Amino acid sequence: MTERPAHPDATPDGGPREPDGAAPVGLAELERRAAARGDRPAYGHDALIACDRLVRVFATDGVEVQALQGLDLLVAEGELMALVGASGSGKSTLMNILAGLDVPTAGAARVDGRDLLTMGARDRLAYRRDTVGFVWQQTARNLLPYLTALQNVALPMRLAGRRRRAERPRAAEELLTMLALDHCRDRRPHEMSGGEQQRAAIAVALANAPKVLLADEPTGELDSATAEQVFAAFRTANAELGTTVVIVTHDQTVADEVRRTVAIRDGRTSSEVLRRTERDAATGAESLVSREYAMLDRAGRLQLPADHLTSLGMAHRVLLELESDHIGVWPDRTADDAARSRTDGEENTPGGASGA
Repeated sequence: MTERPAHPDATPDGGPREPDGAAPVGLAELERRAAARGDRPAYGHDALIACDRLVRVFATDGVEVQALQGLDLLVAEGELMALVGASGSGKSTLMNILAGLDVPTAGAARVDGRDLLTMGARDRLAYRRDTVGFVWQQTARNLLPYLTALQNVALPMRLAGRRRRAERPRAAEELLTMLALDHCRDRRPHEMSGGEQQRAAIAVALANAPKVLLADEPTGELDSATAEQVFAAFRTANAELGTTVVIVTHDQTVADEVRRTVAIRDGRTSSEVLRRTERDAATGAESLVSREYAMLDRAGRLQLPADHLTSLGMAHRVLLELESDHIGVWPDRTADDAARSRTDGEENTPGGASGA
């Protein structure tokens, strides 16, 4: 019988060996390491939104489509951020899961400590009512057409039963005033412009003071000037109420207005743009500095930009080299080197290329 070769990192008795010829690792040491890992805080323990290797699979006519393929995302409390991605990238699926409108297939998704994977129907209803607010792209989906703006905003308060009946109109009016919509308090949706309807929808979403405000393409049907007014309403909610705001958008203008933009590609977070304000020490002038990063997920995977791969001819595999302060990623030249070796051998063979 052929014996299976021992693992190169194993000791003669099959136990694990430390690298570089160090002494074998004992059971006590392994237990100590396991305990140390167990004492570490859970992934995303300090984030308001934490998605850990999130998976969502849809099955249609026996065909499975993976909308989310192990997505990782952390959002801190009080952030104002944007999610961008091509159609079919998975960003709207992610928003529906965070809004409690859809259920993940696997992985973990937590918002304000609530587990969206195991949540029951009753808890999910309470979650949508109290923890998150949602703004749809289609203005008609956000407001009841037969109610005024004031009545639309007061309705969620009534359903939640948080405020006394006499307090609701005043609280609703305060929200409309904060979003510069007090002039629309007695107007029905058809009497308001598209931008006014979306700002009224934001007020409705904020009615029960949610921790998170989600918006799916809220400016997709608006012109640039009106879109800026709507985005100003999101900024106001974030700054004055401390509400965490996550916006899905194709509008690069909107994406450029936030401090953090996360791109989703093929069901995973692929890159992140961080923006910060820097002050020139000599002149005192302030400027906005942007930098793009590739996202490294919990499994150690990252998605390299497609244009980078094309320009360097990278495909199938790459060569990694660990340096003291970085990792080098190099194109695989194995095939080129093999072809070059064959060519050199043929040139040095008597009789020419045939080698005969």
